[in-house]
Amino acid sequence: MTDIETADALHLAGDIDAAASVYRRVLAADQGNVAAWHGLGAARLRVGAYGEASEALLRAVRLRPDEVGAWGLLAEALFKLGDVERAIYAYRRAAAAASMRTKAEENVAIIIPGSASAGNADVFSARYAWGRHLAAGVSPVPRPPRPPSDGKLRIGYVSAFFDKANWMKPVYGVINRHDRDRFEVHLVSLGGDPSAAAGYRGHDHDVIWQVGSCDDEKIARLLAAAGIDVLVDLNAYSAAKWLRLFLRRPAPVQLAWFNSFATSGLACFDGIIGDDAVIPPAEEGFYTERVLRVRGTYLAFEVFHAVPDVVPPPCSTNQGRLTFGSLASAYKLNDLTLDIWARIVRASPGSRLLIRASTLAEPSNRDHLRARLADRGIASERVDLEGGAAHFDFLQSYDRIDIALDTFPYNGGTTTTEALWQGVPVLTYAGDRWVARTSASLLRAAGLDGWVARDEDDLVAKAGALARDPATPASLAALRAGMRARLAASAACDTAGLCLALERIYRQFTVCPP
Repeated sequence: MTDIETADALHLAGDIDAAASVYRRVLAADQGNVAAWHGLGAARLRVGAYGEASEALLRAVRLRPDEVGAWGLLAEALFKLGDVERAIYAYRRAAAAASMRTKAEENVAIIIPGSASAGNADVFSARYAWGRHLAAGVSPVPRPPRPPSDGKLRIGYVSAFFDKANWMKPVYGVINRHDRDRFEVHLVSLGGDPSAAAGYRGHDHDVIWQVGSCDDEKIARLLAAAGIDVLVDLNAYSAAKWLRLFLRRPAPVQLAWFNSFATSGLACFDGIIGDDAVIPPAEEGFYTERVLRVRGTYLAFEVFHAVPDVVPPPCSTNQGRLTFGSLASAYKLNDLTLDIWARIVRASPGSRLLIRASTLAEPSNRDHLRARLADRGIASERVDLEGGAAHFDFLQSYDRIDIALDTFPYNGGTTTTEALWQGVPVLTYAGDRWVARTSASLLRAAGLDGWVARDEDDLVAKAGALARDPATPASLAALRAGMRARLAASAACDTAGLCLALERIYRQFTVCPP
């Protein structure tokens, strides 16, 4: 058995460190060994060492540009590091192989809304093309006569994430408030199940479907037999494989809400629910769905899980020096985001930058991000990079952040709501697509319009002005102290109003179909 065969066998057996050691031994003797670079990259990718993996896989494709398997793995590593543009390029190189084309095109469709160089037309094109492929050969299931329901409308919510308390703040804010005299609520759980710990307030007449182990056709047949009137997708491309369920049309009305921030590209959705901030009328042509809007924000939220108390801003005891920060997922830290953040730090004398994400626990990922910041003129002593933690402890990071910086074009959703609830304002601007306006939607609904800049230059100017203004510590302290009361009284947390708006939409579609 050759050394490469030994390393591959160790890799397949799950002994990743031993496999990596053998690959490295081969490379010490032969830097041109493509199989060793490919194997080392795959092994390091498997343990989340995306920085090291990307370097090894890049060596492999430079040595052999037609190494399509390495291109696919490189794309995954680059995306996890926030290098979205190169990830899309790598996926498209991988798609040259027929065996990899479908998965590569799916991954492009998933991540392309976060590409700064891709506009609305590019997002639509990628998702429409992949949607046509996904729909090929998928037939609607028969819908038998609807069982009686005492005049109630049967609403089915579909999610693979019902157990994620931090994600579900808008969802449970609505579900818990539904009028059970008029609506029969079904929760179709494709992953972790609804629970009190996640924020769900159980109701005797609700139906919880634990069907994650079933295939999409079986679930569709069960839903059709149950006579679901309106089926609402809460996953979108965060669980893309379940879009096939909606292609089978188990319900007469199918809508997308909550986790949608671009078109699905599919013809099986009758509507997609947003608000005036995220989908202007001029952009409706970039949606296969009918665009529906609610007043305020489509992400109105309610906090059900334990969170830390709000504390004064750190600048109040740090000689007025600001700490900017982000707790966004690392895959949102693309070149545009880092360019903007670097401009802000350079324009803000004495400021620091705190970035925390689960992937930054791994040394090569930290090194990769630190090098990208250094390339933009941000010295390492001005930056703190930290890994993840239990969610309560993770949220306590906001105790050390004065102002949260948004990510572009892929804004925060959950991240923005959590920063605000911890009293920390989020600095953003309204971008050129839905995903680039989610923070603006939340901030405007909260009456925090002043934190929404006109554009990148205005954003940098606002940050610099705050850093130089001696009144900033006092104004931030006052804002933080009253933030939760402000939110609770605003449209940002009006889950009762959002629930009523959604109920009106559901009734509209069932009484007067479009």
